[in-house]
Amino acid sequence: MINSLSSNIAIENVIQTKMRGRVAYQGAVSSHIATNFSYSKLYNDPSGRGYQRPISKKRCNDFANYLSQGEGSLYTPILLNAGGNWDFQAYDSFRPSYGRLICKRKATLMDGQHRLGGIKEYIKDTGATLNIPFLAFHYLDEDEEIRLFDTINTKAKGIGTSLSRYLNRENDDLSWVATNLILNPESPFFSKGTLTGARSKERTITLQNLYNIVHLITKKSELASLSKEKKLNVILFYFNIIKELFPDEWEDNKFYRMTHITCLNALAIAGNSILNDNFLKKSQQPDAVKILNLMQHLDNIDWTSIGDLKYLKGVSGSKILAADILNCIK
Repeated sequence: MINSLSSNIAIENVIQTKMRGRVAYQGAVSSHIATNFSYSKLYNDPSGRGYQRPISKKRCNDFANYLSQGEGSLYTPILLNAGGNWDFQAYDSFRPSYGRLICKRKATLMDGQHRLGGIKEYIKDTGATLNIPFLAFHYLDEDEEIRLFDTINTKAKGIGTSLSRYLNRENDDLSWVATNLILNPESPFFSKGTLTGARSKERTITLQNLYNIVHLITKKSELASLSKEKKLNVILFYFNIIKELFPDEWEDNKFYRMTHITCLNALAIAGNSILNDNFLKKSQQPDAVKILNLMQHLDNIDWTSIGDLKYLKGVSGSKILAADILNCIK
């Protein structure tokens, strides 16, 4: 198991405390123990309850370089959730909050993965041993753990809006729809989207970008009142039509601008009108035949990167292109 230890770990000189009714432990461990007594739940964990970003080697190396600057290189405690697997033993009855902590399983690391990664690099290169401070909650359930991680990183140092949308997908319909536009293999964004906001050559559309697209398509319309599942199906239908009619423009984002954010937002703004004007209220479905015929007229727009679209930027550019799209299909 990912949270198993080869043997129990004893941590001495620990202070037991309470925070908002939750039992917590404060202490410090050697860097050898610190790099082995916890694990990170990555955002793509099979359980669906992960939340950490993929670790950045650059950030780890940057922290290792910071540590090499000497005794002035201070750092904050790492934050852990022991999940009920750590037991506290007071040294005596006169000091009931001071004692030994027995770690039976690895804790989940809520904050500090890049610090620990940097520490690991530093001790490997130098052979030094560091004293690593920690704060561990005795037990947080998965929802509490995710909420605390989200709060720390969005309020304090920013995990980015994309990962925040992912963490809140079960509480916000638009975040849920946007997430499934990336995760659904039948989605035209399946191979183009990134959940964490970190773009690559192939994945240029972030979860926050898709959240905005979903918002633009559904705002101030009948689509807004649909269930999240129906919203998803309508948006899949709309963008799959575009992908099928214009496969080259959709796949080649170097020669064509169709899947650049300005153009996707324009297609979403236009889609708001197109879908609502051709939505069958009785069946709660878009008029597929009519919309397919309308969307074929998008070939009147020069989607190449060397055409007029290269001059369109931002919100104003999206609105201009959306107006052109609607004029083309009428």
